[in-house]
Amino acid sequence: MSGERENGGNVIEVRGLRNQFGTQVVHEALDLDVRRGEILGVVGGSGTGKSVLLRTIVGLNRPAAGKVHVFGHDLLTLPPTARSRLERRFGVLFQKGALFSSLTVAENVALPLIEHAGLPAPEAARLAALKIALAGLPANAGDKYPADLSGGMVKRAALARALALDPDILFLDEPTAGLDPIGAAAFDRLILTLRDALGLTVFIVTHDLDTLYTIIDRVAVLAQKRVLVNDSLAAVAATDDAWIHEYFHGPRGRAAMQAAQAAPAQEST
Repeated sequence: MSGERENGGNVIEVRGLRNQFGTQVVHEALDLDVRRGEILGVVGGSGTGKSVLLRTIVGLNRPAAGKVHVFGHDLLTLPPTARSRLERRFGVLFQKGALFSSLTVAENVALPLIEHAGLPAPEAARLAALKIALAGLPANAGDKYPADLSGGMVKRAALARALALDPDILFLDEPTAGLDPIGAAAFDRLILTLRDALGLTVFIVTHDLDTLYTIIDRVAVLAQKRVLVNDSLAAVAATDDAWIHEYFHGPRGRAAMQAAQAAPAQEST
């Protein structure tokens, strides 16, 4: 995009963000940076507004105050054509997939190619098949409807749609929620492979400690209506905060850390 500017390698910069619904203030004076090429995990307790933050960054929620710049641009102040062009650089996977139940997987993936890229249906169908394969689904999945898919396949179908327009940033809202441990681990490996192969920046809202310990570069913790800390996993886990200590040093946190530490040893044998 012409005129694009990025500060210090940041592709997303949030400054002084305030999100408020009626009298409920969800975020106040929230600052956040997301670096090009990183996988950033966003965590926090219930009600801290993790999904609200994601929706605000992609322009689905208008904040009460503050600024959000993506690739150096404020999405909410761009003219419609420029905004549409910038939004095509986002791929979003919502928590429940948000697939159209009346369309097949292939039709779901082809839809943004037709509506936003203006491709004819045959070309969109060809590219949709490629995205479906990229998401790790079998070729015959394209002919199935969302109701015919397992939970893991729904996530991968939604990922294929998120990848349809070759985005620069992938936004994932609880991508492993509802998956069994094997399916969740496979999805994590897929995201890491796609980031490395396609040069994506990945913004993940998650509760999954295994995800944090296996593929995340930095962790942003939402607490007290702001980003309490945004740093490496080791630095975040060492932060003097009661919620962070309980989350990262409780039984599940210790198990996830031990599993991540054991993985390299198992791979080398």
